[in-house]
Amino acid sequence: MKDKTLIIGASNNPDRYSYKAAFSLQYNGYDFIPFGVKRGDVIGRTIHNDWNENWKEEVDTVTMYINPTLQEQYYDPIIQLKPRRVIFNPGTENYKFSQLLQENGIEYENACTLVLLNINQY
Repeated sequence: MKDKTLIIGASNNPDRYSYKAAFSLQYNGYDFIPFGVKRGDVIGRTIHNDWNENWKEEVDTVTMYINPTLQEQYYDPIIQLKPRRVIFNPGTENYKFSQLLQENGIEYENACTLVLLNINQY
């Protein structure tokens, strides 16, 4: 397996982009951790609902599927994870959080996880 990706805003609804990203990550050989508010699973993986659970392993990439207002509660926890990068998918771009990430030495991209995987630029 390649580097681990944390999906913030994971959904068990196959029509949601976060679900499609999970499927595409797995298809392309990347390990992922789904995190969201709804209970359920994504492609056989339990969606984690509690940030305090003991699931936080070494995360290379965080990919965002929640709007900037909802992201605020995750600023500190994500920075403490020390991922290599955070991807802001379309509609999740967040200038304030981007600046905090940059100040903490964490890369960020305003990009689409699905497109990056599709063109082998992930």
